[in-house]
This record gives sequence, C-alpha cells and structure tokens, in this order.
Amino acid sequence: MTSKRHTIRMERPINREVFIQPWAEAGLAAASSPADPTPSLRIEDGVVVEMDGLQQQDFDLIDRFIAQHSLDLDVAEEAMATPSLQIARMLVDINVSRDEVLKLTRGCTAAKLVEIVEQMNVLEMMMGLAKMRARRTPANQAHVTNRKEHPALLAADAAEAALRGFHEVETTVGVSRYAPLNALAILVGSLVGKGGVLTQCSVEEATNLRLGFRGLTSYSETLSVYGTERAFADGDDTPWSKAFLNAAYASRGVKTRFTSGTGSEALMGHAEGKSMLYLEARCLLVTRGCGSQGTQNGSISCIALPESLPGGGRVVLAENLIAMMLGLEVASGNDALASHSEMRKSAKLMLQFIPGTDFVTSGYGSIPRYDNMFGGGNFDTTELDDWYVIQRDMQVDGGIHPIEEEAILHVRERGARAIQAVFDAFDFAEIEDSEIDAAVSAFSSEDMPDRDRIADIKAAQMLLEGPITIIEVINTLARAGYEDVAENLLEMQRQRVIGDYLQTSGIFARDETPASDTSPRLPQQPRPHLHVLSGLTDENDYRGPGTGYRVEGRRWQQLQNIPQAWDPREFLEELDREARAPWLEEVGPAEVGTRPEVVIAVGPAFGDGLHRALSGLELRDILDALIEGVAAEGLDARLVRIHHTSDCAFIGHSGALLSGSGVAIGIQSKGTTVIHQRDLEPLENLELFSMSPNLDLPAYRQIGVNAARYAQHKPTTPVPVRIDNTARLRLIVQTTLLHRRETESVTDKPPTELTLRRNL
Repeated sequence: MTSKRHTIRMERPINREVFIQPWAEAGLAAASSPADPTPSLRIEDGVVVEMDGLQQQDFDLIDRFIAQHSLDLDVAEEAMATPSLQIARMLVDINVSRDEVLKLTRGCTAAKLVEIVEQMNVLEMMMGLAKMRARRTPANQAHVTNRKEHPALLAADAAEAALRGFHEVETTVGVSRYAPLNALAILVGSLVGKGGVLTQCSVEEATNLRLGFRGLTSYSETLSVYGTERAFADGDDTPWSKAFLNAAYASRGVKTRFTSGTGSEALMGHAEGKSMLYLEARCLLVTRGCGSQGTQNGSISCIALPESLPGGGRVVLAENLIAMMLGLEVASGNDALASHSEMRKSAKLMLQFIPGTDFVTSGYGSIPRYDNMFGGGNFDTTELDDWYVIQRDMQVDGGIHPIEEEAILHVRERGARAIQAVFDAFDFAEIEDSEIDAAVSAFSSEDMPDRDRIADIKAAQMLLEGPITIIEVINTLARAGYEDVAENLLEMQRQRVIGDYLQTSGIFARDETPASDTSPRLPQQPRPHLHVLSGLTDENDYRGPGTGYRVEGRRWQQLQNIPQAWDPREFLEELDREARAPWLEEVGPAEVGTRPEVVIAVGPAFGDGLHRALSGLELRDILDALIEGVAAEGLDARLVRIHHTSDCAFIGHSGALLSGSGVAIGIQSKGTTVIHQRDLEPLENLELFSMSPNLDLPAYRQIGVNAARYAQHKPTTPVPVRIDNTARLRLIVQTTLLHRRETESVTDKPPTELTLRRNL
C-alpha cells in the first residue's frame, strides 16, 4: 500500500534527481575516501622529497609540478606542523587577518588543505569565504549565447547584461567557426552597456588564443586542469603546457583563470579511488603553480555528480574556500543546472551568494535557458527579479542591480544597431532593421529571423584571418556616431597594454552615467578613466562585524530600488482620491437592543474615509449583502459604528453587547468579518472570516443569513470559506495600509447608531 502523500511527494522536482550511495573505489566519494593520503611533507636541501605519503621517486607529474612550483617552501614546514584544526579556526576567527592565513596556506599540500576544511561545517566555510576572497567588492559574470548565433541578439543581450552590472560577459558557440563573430557581437554590445566589461568566447584553445590576440576577447577561463595524471593525459595537456598557455595569454594582456570541477576525474574514469575534494585540491595547487591569478571552480558542469552523493554541496563550497586559501580569484560556479528543485538550487547558491565571492556565478544565464549553449544554466533571465529581491531582502550584493524597462529597451536597440553599423562597414551579411526590431523585444532566438549562415561563417573567418583589426572596429563605431562605444573599446585596448587588470581578481570600475543613457545624436561628455578593482587595489579586509565590504550608501539605494516596488504613500493617496459623499449617517448613541435583531458593527473608518475592501468590493455593496442575508431569515439588521477599536474581534463583540439577540456581525473596513455572540470572550466567536480577499457578495449574504439563524437559535451550517494561502503574500502590505487608516480613525467616542442613506 502506498499513501497518497507519498505518491504526490514522489512527483516533486527533487525526486527527478539522481542520488547514489558512495563508491570510493570508483571515485564516487565527495570527500574522505579511504585512498586519500594523510598530510606529510619532508624537505631536504630545498627539495621536496616526500609529500602526502609519497616518496619523491613515486611522484606522478602532478606531484612533481606541485612540489616544484606550487608550495612556498619558506613556510611549508611551519604550515604542515600547524594543527589543521588551528588553521580552520583561524579561518573563522575575526581577530586573524586574511594575510596571516595566506602565509600558512601557501605552504600546505593538497592533503593538508583538505584536512583543514574537513574540520569545518558549512556555516564556518561561509565565514571563511567572507574573509578569504581576494577582492573586497563582489561581482558577477553573465552568459550571453543563442542557438541561432544571431549577432544582433547577441549584441542586444550583451548590452543589457552590462547595463545590469555584470562585470564579465561570456559567450560560446554551437558551430566553432562562428566564434569570431560571436566574440565581436558581445564585445561591441557589452561596451554599449557600460565601459570596462571583460568578455570572452569559450572555444578550443588555439582559436581562443587567436581571438584574444586580435583584441576580440579580454579574458579566458578555458584552461582546464585535472587532479590525476591520466585525466591530464586524456585532456592532451600537462601542468607545464597549461603554464605556457597562461603565459601566452598574459603576454597579450588577456586575463586568465583556470577551470577545474569536482567530479571531473571520476567522470573521465581516472579518479584512482581518491575523493573528489582531494583531487580538486590538487587541481587548485596546479593552478597556483602555473601562475594563474584565479580559478573557475565549484564543480561547474560536473555539479550533478557531487550532488548525487552525501555531502556534495558542502564539498563544492569547500573547494571554493580552498581556492581562496591559495590566494586565487574565485568564479564560484553556480552556472550549470544543479537541480530540478528550485529550493535546492537556491540553497546551493546561498553558500556563495551570502558570504560573497569574486564572481558569484560564472556565469548567470542572462538569456533564456533555451538559448544557453553552456548546458542550460542554473539561473536565467526569467529569474533576474528573484535575484534582485533576494539581494534586497538580505542587503547582500550579488553583483547586479535592477534597471527600468525603458532603459533596457534603449540599450538593447543601441547594442543591436552598433553591431549593425560594424557589419555594414565591413560588408558582412546585412543586419536588417527588422532584425534589430526583433532583437530589441525578443525573448529568445526563436523570435529572431534566420540568417544566411554560410555568409556569417565567411565573415567570421575573414574577421579571424583577414586584415580587419580592432582599430578598424573602433574607427567604424566612431564614424557611425557611437563615439562613446568606440572610446570604451579603445580604452579596453589601452588597458591591455597597461596590464593592471591581470592582477588577482581584477575587474574594471568607473563612476559615470551608463553609456545607455547617452544617444549618438547628443554631444558626448568627457568620460572618466577606468580604474582596476583587484586583490591588490581593493583588498578584502573583512575582520568581522563593521569591517569588509558592506552594502550601503549609493550601492544599497541601487540594489533596493527594484522597478516593481511602489510607494505605500501613493496607495493611501489613491484612497483619498476615492473620497466620496458620506453614505452612512450617525443618528445618535447606540443603545442596547430589546428585541430580536442582528447588529452589524462596522469599524471607525468604514464608509467614512474607506470605501473599498481589500478584495476590491465596494463596502456599500458588502453592507447591502449582509443586510439582505439577515432579512432573508426574517430579522432586522441594525447598523452601529464602533469608534474605540479597529480590531475585528472587539468590533464584533462590542456589537454583540448591543444586540437585542446577543448576536452581531463585526466588519473592518478591509472586509474582515466575524459573527460574534454576547456571552463569548472577545477573542472567541461563532464564525471568523479572516481571509477577506476570498469573500464575494454571495458569501457576505450567507454571513448575514447565518448570523440571523444564530440569533434565532436555529441549527446553522458554517459558511464555506475558500482558502488561498497566497493572499497574504499578495496583499499583506495593502492590508497593513488599510488597517493603519482604520486605526488612525479610532477615538474614545462611544458606539453610535447609523442609518444607510439610500438616495446616494
């Protein structure tokens, strides 16, 4: 036998996931595999001769590289001798600086790093992230791709992403030969949104290098590293070749970060029985040894594998922390689809979102999931408002900010038209005005017309191999009236020569009106110089309460100003504009009744300042329905206003004390209603109708009927009430404002008799 509750639970999104028991021999253990080594290090004459239980002659290529290039041997012996629990406590101790921790962790082996984080729970790791990230100011990265590789849509989406505050924009391709065109589209589009946005096109390494050398991209995170020798060999690489690639990018001013993902070795069949966390620690030491300033880690596209295992989410957080302990910039995943469950997705995100990382996602799908060529994306454009509201709820900076729709449409059009101008100048396949119009308002590439793919591929190859340089692109934009975009693009080339943004965790900041607020038809204002925020110029100085990055001032105003937030004073002003001639008239003090009747007791502002219930029903119509219901049972309804309270229970009880039958209906101006009886306590009642938005006029009429039946001691079936658990979510603010207005009308005046003016 299966219960219905079990059947329904099994249909929940969470139960579409795969969950497995650990199998360490196959590498299917998130942490603490029996094959994981115990930390050890022995140095003779400045050479590592033993590391994590292995003698020098038994080192594989990764061990050799780590021993030669990744450890600070000046502090290694001290670091390895310091108890792991002590270092773990240093990570969360607000009296210990980040620099003090980094001094020790520079000398830790992979097994030692794992042993340190294994002392910590998730909350403690989050505290460690808050202190150990390199850059003080959090940031975010966007994915901008589409299935049709449509340049106008790419440029429009990149412009929007930049305007929303993403500091990096990343694209990729379905057809590799499109890469140069896609890179150009997001480069131009992002610099329409704002100056200083870093862009990349994720493709095969040789093409990626050429794009960077030609100025079409400014960063790369395609340099993948692995935690076992065989996985490295299958990746056609070694740590030394990765170090060479890193130097090649840096020589041309292209920022790089490496990529590693918990579970990749198990996925490739080369885990050697080691845990995912231990192998990731090896990857991160290789990254540091190669001289890369940072890493994209957090399991990335492998995320479903560690999350199928116990402790998988904790291990993903642990790998982010280990990367920070090594002084690396951390782009902390949250990019690949991690779960079918919205609750589980959000729980995973919060581990990085709340403490903050250098890049909270790498990246956020700023386009629909349908168009995300990186594998769907964990979050997409439909969830931007959720992101903004969570920032607002927690006063946390998740790296982006809300923008009014008018500004979005404007910048999308400018982005699309800017790339149109470039295509026209280079005699590429024309981007027609109809394509621009579609790109401005499109949801996805399904809303875009098809293009001549052969012609676009030809243009892409011409861009990569022909005589066109980034200088021609700059001149074209300037001649077409996009001087601000041309200047932004020229400035990016200048910054590549300077090279300051190659510092650890470098992003660009500038204090000026976004480029989207300008028009090519208006005179351009002088534009300030870009400045670099990095682990050097914007060092994280978190040391507990009152220190480190705080969301405050202008940035807090920007984050909290979501477009859908309305001014509550405007709601009350609208109520005032609805003021109308009084339709309830006071005719003297209310006396205790002496005959069978139902008193209808109304609140202090009912029909006198407030005329519409929370449901939108007119209060006069509600009152008519109540009176009609009472009359249907052969009784009279007497109207009374209660002045001394705005509480529904006390309004109803006060009415019952005045009723000849001892039964009354109490009703607040927002529509909440109660049937009360004289001999009950005020907070007891016969029937309570607290969900006023769910009451319609037939329901109010039935309330009148029931009150009259109670007054005549007749058997009475309670009024059926429709339950809507979302009503509070939708209407609690309006409820508060209506009740505030009612409460403002409270006086110490005794109850008064009312009459309904029928001639209005």
